[in-house]
Amino acid sequence: MTRTSTSLHTLAVNQTIRDGGGESLVSVGGITELGFFSPGSSKGRYLGVWYRNVTPLTVIWVANRETPLQNHSGVLKLNANGIFQLLNGPANSAIIWSSNTTSKAGNLNNPIAQLLDSGNLVVKNGQQTDEFLWQSFDYPSDTLMSGMKLGWNFEIGLERFTSSWKSDDDPAEGEYAMKLDLRGYPQIITFKGSDIDIRAGPWLGEFIAGSQGPTPGATQRFVFNEKEVYYEYESNESSTIALNKLAPSGAEQILYWSVGSSKRQVYSNGKDECEDYAYCGKNSICTMDGNIPTCACLKGYVPKIPQQWKLSHWEDGCIPRNGSNCKNSTTYKTEGFFKYTHMKYPDTSSSWFDKSTNLEECKALCLRNCSCVACANLDTRNGGTGCLLWFNYLVDVREFSKWGQDLYVKAPLSELDQVAVYNHGNIKKKIVGITVVVIIIIGLITCGSIWMIKKPGAARNTFNFNKRYVRNLRKEDDDLTTFDFSVLAYATNNFSSSNKLGEGGFGPVYKGMLIDGQEIAVKRLSKRSGQGLEEFKNEVALIAKLQHRNLIKLLGCCIQGEETMLIYEYMPNKSLDYFVFDDTKTMSLDWLRRFNIIGSIARGLLYLHQDSRVRIIHRDLKTSNILLDVNLEPKISDFGLARIFLGDQIEANTNRVAGTYGYISPEYAVHGDFSVKSDVFSYGVIVLEIVSGKRNRGFSNLEQCNNLLGYAWRLWTEERALELLDEVLREQYTAFEVIRSIQVGLLCVQQRPEDRPDMSSVVLMLNGQQLLPEPKVPGFYTEKDLTTESDSSLATHKFCSSNEISITQLDAR
Repeated sequence: MTRTSTSLHTLAVNQTIRDGGGESLVSVGGITELGFFSPGSSKGRYLGVWYRNVTPLTVIWVANRETPLQNHSGVLKLNANGIFQLLNGPANSAIIWSSNTTSKAGNLNNPIAQLLDSGNLVVKNGQQTDEFLWQSFDYPSDTLMSGMKLGWNFEIGLERFTSSWKSDDDPAEGEYAMKLDLRGYPQIITFKGSDIDIRAGPWLGEFIAGSQGPTPGATQRFVFNEKEVYYEYESNESSTIALNKLAPSGAEQILYWSVGSSKRQVYSNGKDECEDYAYCGKNSICTMDGNIPTCACLKGYVPKIPQQWKLSHWEDGCIPRNGSNCKNSTTYKTEGFFKYTHMKYPDTSSSWFDKSTNLEECKALCLRNCSCVACANLDTRNGGTGCLLWFNYLVDVREFSKWGQDLYVKAPLSELDQVAVYNHGNIKKKIVGITVVVIIIIGLITCGSIWMIKKPGAARNTFNFNKRYVRNLRKEDDDLTTFDFSVLAYATNNFSSSNKLGEGGFGPVYKGMLIDGQEIAVKRLSKRSGQGLEEFKNEVALIAKLQHRNLIKLLGCCIQGEETMLIYEYMPNKSLDYFVFDDTKTMSLDWLRRFNIIGSIARGLLYLHQDSRVRIIHRDLKTSNILLDVNLEPKISDFGLARIFLGDQIEANTNRVAGTYGYISPEYAVHGDFSVKSDVFSYGVIVLEIVSGKRNRGFSNLEQCNNLLGYAWRLWTEERALELLDEVLREQYTAFEVIRSIQVGLLCVQQRPEDRPDMSSVVLMLNGQQLLPEPKVPGFYTEKDLTTESDSSLATHKFCSSNEISITQLDAR
């Protein structure tokens, strides 16, 4: 590494740090340093932060992980907007990497950059403020440090997680990532790609379930509220520095040394077999006997494949010995709990939790629900408080020798020893003391209603709700058919993976064929879905009443036990994004077909907004929710987030923003206001994607920092609109139709909703010859717009989604 000769404590606007010039940014205490380096044997140059005077070089953050500089001509500067820019090239004109700002833009005084002793590189609005416009701790590399948060900020949709380097010579993002998983009760998980590698576990009040207890010399915290959920630790030892690093191999390493010492030590937390996720399969316990792992079935369970179990092949796990004889409210007469001690809590991704319910109430709730298989305290401090319930099966259970938690596994009374039997008489006494709220919940469960808690991050884990809802719908609409589960299981080959068409926020979708030969698509609600009962009821209630050639047809539904499914007409050509964004499939969409799809979607939206029995706002219109039939005719689908407007109502407001980044209108993302013009904005994005063959958010123009909307706007203003057209169509198209489609798309994505046309005007624009108005500046036309400029206004909303899957916060609406 090239050592620097000139040290700065503050970087001002337009001040630079040059790789070849010997400058660096050093923390005031002189502990940490920002500069350029080459890792290992690599010749690439990276901008990073490391600890000074520590051997070997200990890098804790890298800016340009994916785009190394190839020479020593790199320059870092801070511009007047408080944004870092890493430049390269002889004239330093190419932007290799840039930061954004997570604070208000427009009220900047005199932005400066500082490197703190903690290793956090920050941008502040002046010398005297502690408010950060941007900080590197929000974008970790492979190191978790004191004061750094691991988790989510819901207000700005920011996830903070660490990810390993590819190798010791390459800091690009590797295979492993440590994240706070929000399914069920949040827990820390290390992923290898999309698979779980190691599960540290959930927070238990003072420490993480998979650890041996509170960490000496550090204060651990877990924050969980409507705005954010995260884990962090603060070091209490000023004389020692300790870091948690995720190695390229996926191993967790603790790096530590004394302040003033240059000798670094490494403690590698080498995992044993029981730390491998689900090593023993479902419903079993992993125990280390010395260095040898051993698996055993939980009380009331037996090996699923006994022959393999005898050969120490445990991955298939265990199944109930006699099945369940659960009969809802009478369950507690036939089942009880076996208490396991020194346990690591099972995977909580399909759990339910409540802070106010005590353990005895928790047990009573579990006994009243057929799907509940275990329970425990949510907080293990001071004898334990709160309630955690697990459903259907238990995964990744481990027994420790001296420490761990108490876990109560439900089993038939015939399986329990007398000491472990949960006394029925005691249950009756305890139920008397249950609060009114819990009694209401039990009543809902008893009558088969959905059971959920309306708190951010809580999962909806059981979906037994009253079938009277469906019967009432059938009275209103005679075309709604209820299907038996066995019929759908047979039609889909028992929901075989070979029949699976895809998966969205609701759950997997399967192709099926009824006995009469009719092909169907079955959308099966996943128990881990971020969407649930409300979306299911909403979709059934809305789409059952709609009839239009460009809307998907709902054939019926199935509610049986814990199963909740919707049955649609089968669309053999999948969704629009499957064609538009695929390098091969896009060839089959010539301009004539694309222009027809653009017009057909417009007619479907016009029906929803104006011509149907009720005015409907879709709220999640995107290419993946446009399905294509055998003739590539589009049909709008997925009405789980849709809303009905009554009478002359034209707009509404919500504190729960739902939808998909890249398609949501500015007024909805920022203020929660939605109307028909919100759908018009989404439609405009889809039009520009169909014309260009590029995703709005997946597309980026590094030179202009534009997304697809910004790129289309620039080409339009420079009278080069035809350059937006998908390259595969450049040989054959109708120029007038292409330009008109682009103009309509830009009119639909204008910043102000009152400037956007309604869908009746859009249909006329696409099919007419009259002159159209000139579009104004689009909303969210740069990636910065999507992540920064609206953040200050998002404070009252919860927002979280990806480009492909709609994710809504679990909250009342």
